Amino acid sequence: LVEICLMHPLDVVKTRFQIQRCATDPNSYKSLVDSFMIFQMEGLFGFYKGILPPILAETPKRAVKFFTFEQYKKLLGYVSLSPALTFAIAGLGSGLTEAIVVNPFEVVKVGLQANRNTFAEQPSTVGYARQIIKKEGWGLQGLNKGLTATLGRHGVFNMVYFGFYYNVKNMIPVNKDPILEFLRKFGIGLLSGTIASVINIPFDVAKSRIQGPQPVPGEIKYRTCFKTMATVYQEEGILALYKGLLPKIMRLGPGGAVMLLVYEYTYSWLQENW
Repeated sequence: LVEICLMHPLDVVKTRFQIQRCATDPNSYKSLVDSFMIFQMEGLFGFYKGILPPILAETPKRAVKFFTFEQYKKLLGYVSLSPALTFAIAGLGSGLTEAIVVNPFEVVKVGLQANRNTFAEQPSTVGYARQIIKKEGWGLQGLNKGLTATLGRHGVFNMVYFGFYYNVKNMIPVNKDPILEFLRKFGIGLLSGTIASVINIPFDVAKSRIQGPQPVPGEIKYRTCFKTMATVYQEEGILALYKGLLPKIMRLGPGGAVMLLVYEYTYSWLQENW
């Protein structure tokens, strides 16, 4: 909850970068600084558009992420795999499971973030969700559209995130000084979140395009994950698949480190006291 409240503005900026299609659009942002026009045009609360879906989804999402990671890790213990591969595959499994839980919330969140009206003028979270269900239903064209891209985004992110973190952490010696040990884990977590963000962002761009507003109202241009990636690449070039990378790294680099450290220290405390 704290991580969302602090870092959500960067998620709004990232989504805006990902859904804009050409630099000639008068509403397009040219740089990260330029994107903070949101404050001038939409007010401070413009940075918090679409915040309720991630708040509602975050507790079950994080619970699913770590719980399933531990369960997949235990299951893979019955197979003769190297520890490095075990962490990566368990991370992939946890990401795919997490994506199924979180995707409907992501559809609502992206739609609200794409809305450029002032915070007071935009529809409520529940109202917008009802609007999607009424017009498009619950399926892959409605509240679950972009599911394949979300599966790719979370699967790849968690595979790299958990795989890199636990493998590198096991390679670097533990420090007896608690502060240096904390910094060791934080540094590895920061690097894990950053690398995972760089690798999975094409899936994130595809997800934003599929779940966000289409270029021509009433005509669906972006339907499936890999076809969307191919279309973006052909029409806008390879760099378009990395739109929103800077705000994404600014959020998920430190955010990823905080999440892993809180999980590890809380888990350790519970083991000792319960």
